[in-house]
Amino acid sequence: MSVVKELIRKESNGTISFGNYELSEKSKVNDFEHNGDLYKVKTFREITKLEKNGMIVYESVPGTSVTDLDISEREISFKVEGFEDSQITLELEAEKEYKIFIDDTNLGKMKTNLGGKLNFSVELGNSEQAEVKIIKL
Repeated sequence: MSVVKELIRKESNGTISFGNYELSEKSKVNDFEHNGDLYKVKTFREITKLEKNGMIVYESVPGTSVTDLDISEREISFKVEGFEDSQITLELEAEKEYKIFIDDTNLGKMKTNLGGKLNFSVELGNSEQAEVKIIKL
């Protein structure tokens, strides 16, 4: 896997990919249309942020590259890559329980806060890739 040079793109399997953690300066793409929704991505070495219709979907500190982001009513899945461990925040449904899997390892259940934010860490390094799956219970 590699960074997303165009910052955000549609994949042939219907998912989207975004983020470039190799950039030293902030870059962004506004009004990227996918399946009737408008996406905005801001990315560089320190942070990667994806918004959908004005609402935060994904944020990582430091920046990451995400491929094959697939969002359904009950599940979110994606592959993430970065130069070091990252703290990831997803905005989901408020006060709901979710099961988190990283590389097919069950990390257990987590409950979102009143704002619907779910925070977790992913161990990355030297452009390693991790596969993340979040399932709504």
